[in-house]
Amino acid sequence: MNDTQKKLIWTAASIAGIALARMLTHKHRSIDLTQKVVLITGGSRGLGLEIARLMVKEGAKVAICARDKGELKKAKEDLDELAATYGTDGVYTVVCDLTKTNQLHDMLGRVKKHFGAVEVLINNAGVIQIAPEEEMEKKEYEEAMNIHFWAPYHLMEALLPEMKKKREGRVVNIASLAGKVVVPHLAPYSASKHALVGLSESLHAEMQKHNIYITTVCPGLMRTGSLQHMVHKGQHKKEHALAEILASQPFTSMDAKKAAESIVSACKHGETSLIIPLQAKAITAANGLFPGLVADVMGLVNRILPSPGGIGQKRAKGTNSKSDWVPALLEAVTDRAARRNNEY
Repeated sequence: MNDTQKKLIWTAASIAGIALARMLTHKHRSIDLTQKVVLITGGSRGLGLEIARLMVKEGAKVAICARDKGELKKAKEDLDELAATYGTDGVYTVVCDLTKTNQLHDMLGRVKKHFGAVEVLINNAGVIQIAPEEEMEKKEYEEAMNIHFWAPYHLMEALLPEMKKKREGRVVNIASLAGKVVVPHLAPYSASKHALVGLSESLHAEMQKHNIYITTVCPGLMRTGSLQHMVHKGQHKKEHALAEILASQPFTSMDAKKAAESIVSACKHGETSLIIPLQAKAITAANGLFPGLVADVMGLVNRILPSPGGIGQKRAKGTNSKSDWVPALLEAVTDRAARRNNEY
């Protein structure tokens, strides 16, 4: 047997060993979500609603919170109908602004009174502001940090002690590809998601000894229909048109339902991290190996994005930023996602 053959055998054995270890780890960490108390923030629409649907199907006791009472009412109707089909508990909803700690703790108290202690936390609530750096203000950074970093921090600080006592718990923090790789025109979003990734991965390392697994999810762009709620500044119609075109393409965006399925699976198996889809994994890997090159590429991308101007530092929602630049066929794709996921 020559050296090349030995190396091939060693490599194959190593891969098989890693695969076996991963399989055993999955089996050891795996939990049944039936009757687990699951809290999903931002669960009234978009990805949060898709995750809630799957949790209902899993037989979990699902609680969702959001700021909008009307959205929560519509989401509850959707989820309660699904729960009746599967013979599971109805969904509990709480109106809550997570950036206000008094409301956050009141919400947790209500969920505990209704269902019992939260056993699975899905930190999904978020906001996206899109504009050149010149048009961003401090308030955008504060807004992003409050919802993406401080809200998950306060929720975990409140729930982890009880999970430690039970020696069991699951937390899923929905970060973003922008929390791994810097994306132009998303500075507040990217900065806050980077902070969440750091917090989430740090706590995952420290909580394992308590049989608590914290999963950091970094998805790329998804077809959730959430474009209606994006906040734009500067040349808002151009920014929104570009976002809509990217969100409607299968190569540049992912189906929200498939993303939710991957996230729930990662939660059940206590995965350390989840990066989806494949394109996001490739970009993250490239950034890890060649950070300077990726940064230069993003600099080139920034040159072709809309320049400052337009409405300047004024804010416009996605619903007020539509234009005729997006082909009707592509607009129909995002509209279907919006209708499905309560984004209107």
